[in-house]
Amino acid sequence: MREVSVELDCRGMVCPRPVIELARHLGDVVVGDLVAVVAEDPAARYDVPAWCRMREQEYVGADTAADGVARYVVRRLS
Repeated sequence: MREVSVELDCRGMVCPRPVIELARHLGDVVVGDLVAVVAEDPAARYDVPAWCRMREQEYVGADTAADGVARYVVRRLS
C-alpha cells in the first residue's frame, strides 16, 4: 500500500461523523492519493466502504493505526 497523504483522526466520533469528515477532507489530496480514517466507531467498518461505492472512490482496505485503532484507507479517484 502506498503511503497515506492525509490521516483523519475520528476517534470518539460516532456515525455518521467519520464519513462526513472523509467527505470534507477528500479534496485535501490530489487524485490518486490516499486518505485514512482512524475511527473507533464500529459502524465506520461498513460506512467507509459504502461511502466509497456511492461516491465512486476506491476503498483500499482496513489496517490499524499505531495505537491499534481501526484505520480505513481510501484512494481519491476524482
